Amino acid sequence: MAGITRTELTNHAMDKAKNKLVPFILVMYIFAFLDRANIGFAKQAFQLDTGISDAAFALGAGIFFIGYAVFEVPSNIIMHHVGARAWLARIMVTWGLVSAGFAWVSTENQFLGLRVLLGIAEAGFMPAIVYYFTTWFTERRRSSVMGLFWLGPPLAFIFGSPLSGILLDMNGVLGFKGWQWMFLVEGVLAAAMGVWAYWYLVDKPQDAKWLSDDEKKALLSELEEENAAKPQVKVGPLKVLGNPKVLFLAAICFMIQVSNYGLNFYLPTHVAGLLGKKVGLEVGLISAIPWICALAATVLLPRYSDKTGSRGVLAAIIIGAAGAGFIVSATGSPLLGILSLCVVACGNLACQPIFWTLPSRFLSGVAAASGIAFINSIGNLGGFLAPNLRVWAEQAFHNPYAGLYAIAVSGFIGAILLLISVPLGIGQNIKEISKSANS
Repeated sequence: MAGITRTELTNHAMDKAKNKLVPFILVMYIFAFLDRANIGFAKQAFQLDTGISDAAFALGAGIFFIGYAVFEVPSNIIMHHVGARAWLARIMVTWGLVSAGFAWVSTENQFLGLRVLLGIAEAGFMPAIVYYFTTWFTERRRSSVMGLFWLGPPLAFIFGSPLSGILLDMNGVLGFKGWQWMFLVEGVLAAAMGVWAYWYLVDKPQDAKWLSDDEKKALLSELEEENAAKPQVKVGPLKVLGNPKVLFLAAICFMIQVSNYGLNFYLPTHVAGLLGKKVGLEVGLISAIPWICALAATVLLPRYSDKTGSRGVLAAIIIGAAGAGFIVSATGSPLLGILSLCVVACGNLACQPIFWTLPSRFLSGVAAASGIAFINSIGNLGGFLAPNLRVWAEQAFHNPYAGLYAIAVSGFIGAILLLISVPLGIGQNIKEISKSANS
């Protein structure tokens, strides 16, 4: 195309990919997150009807991540070979059906078994998306695009909180409990989305009918040059798991997820405690407020990261603020409590799209597929620790706020590790990487 530079063609291609793929993938993530975390809304009524203890509930909330972690790397390696379209569709259909199966849980063993199966079914989803975006977007655009993807959790709670509240209030309709309606409806919607994904997604830029030949060539050339210019780990899919940089990023991801799920599983009950209400539509609406704030932060802060090139330091400040928010949320004031939870939600969510730009700086190909999956699998073990840590801290110190303080520490540790990543050459800003490459 005469008069148009390669950079302009690349930008046109990435703009088209963002408009075509990201909104659809965002909806997929909304369903993923809702089906993973909706037990937080069902907690009170679910335990009352089934007799499941607090300890068993906490174990079930966290045990999801055991199956998730074990099958994460194999899942992403398979995705690398069969393509994102087919594998993401498979993931969504299976986890939607498993999630719907919670409507018929009546014992602790059934609850724990289905939580393990849900983790296995969903394993590979998020790292597959992270890897998928590396095949469509360059480093300079990746944080803002990932920020759009990470709108999934806040949107899941903004729209999912009232939806879950409405479904819970359908108690007795057609002989079903409210929590049964919630699991059934939200699970079936996820499975239906998976069927649609198979026909909608495109695996690679060269397969996209909505890109011109010049746009395809320009985008692929810039991605290839970007990969060639960076120091990369060129090893097999399993050997990469012992790489020191991969292990360091896994430790950071673990701390971020302890903080993240320390909020996600307990936000509705925390809000209910602040308001002195039971979990239902009113609490669901109030619980959406922190996620509305997170929605804005998850758009603006990754864009600021792309604009300034700041990665590790900015992510450290953001997750550190979440830790502080946990401490302040241990208050008897409903207003101050909700405001502090807004800070926690913003910090937990907005730091993640910035963090996930770091692995692709030195990983590519099948090493990226397995390395990103490994980082996410270790990180998500934080989702196993978080609910059990809260219960342990509250019981050990005989203080209802001890669990919040324990979760806050994870945010502070994550911030320290992110700051350390800068001198280690992992979390430095984009301009510093360019100077190193040109020197």
